Amino acid sequence: MLPCRRLVLTLALSMTAGATLPSHASDYPARPITLIVPFAAGGTNDTLSRIIAEHLAKTLRQPVVIENDAGAAGTTAATKAARAAPDGYTLIMGNMGTHGVAPFHYRALRYDPVRDFTPIGVTAEVPAVLVARRDFPANTLPEFVDYVRRHQDKVSEAHVGIGSPTHTFCTLLHGLMGTKVTRIPYRGGAQAMADLVAGHADFSCISLSGAVTQIQAGTLKALAIASRERAEMVANVPTAAEAGMPDF
Repeated sequence: MLPCRRLVLTLALSMTAGATLPSHASDYPARPITLIVPFAAGGTNDTLSRIIAEHLAKTLRQPVVIENDAGAAGTTAATKAARAAPDGYTLIMGNMGTHGVAPFHYRALRYDPVRDFTPIGVTAEVPAVLVARRDFPANTLPEFVDYVRRHQDKVSEAHVGIGSPTHTFCTLLHGLMGTKVTRIPYRGGAQAMADLVAGHADFSCISLSGAVTQIQAGTLKALAIASRERAEMVANVPTAAEAGMPDF
């Protein structure tokens, strides 16, 4: 399983067992390609998908159509991609949730992350960051841990579906803290961040790229970044190890 401190986005094409790409490889692609994004527009997965799609379109000289299909932590989209014709014209921007964690959360998962897909390559590794609404009564990770432990019945966490990276990151965090709070699912990281900014949720463990704008603007409070080193874009945010939680 991939380390929980990282969100690893993998571009994959649907491929049923034993299937192959079109025999006339020199003719590929002969028509537009669909790139399925398993979350709502505006989040990390969506943003990276659009960057990749733009370059693919230029390189392959065919349009790459983005198709946002949010739901069930990305497994709805992954199921759709797995059922698509195995001809190389349907891609999905999978992640550690859809292709790593989902089998452990969904017993009736309607696809096999290994058998039903052919991985193309890792496109990005993004560290998770613990963020809270800007008026949350804690300014450091130790203060956050202390507060959440004492107010578990009053604190809420925003995530992007059971088994999603944001959910997995915070599941690890709760395991380390020994806490249980109200966990609110959203269809995408952008929606979760919007509610955090509005004060409708208290905190989240989201990929840095999904929250960096709000952190820099001061509309969200970043308490720690789950990486070995600080991130240049938010250099004032300590790593979890620096803040006293090296296992996060």
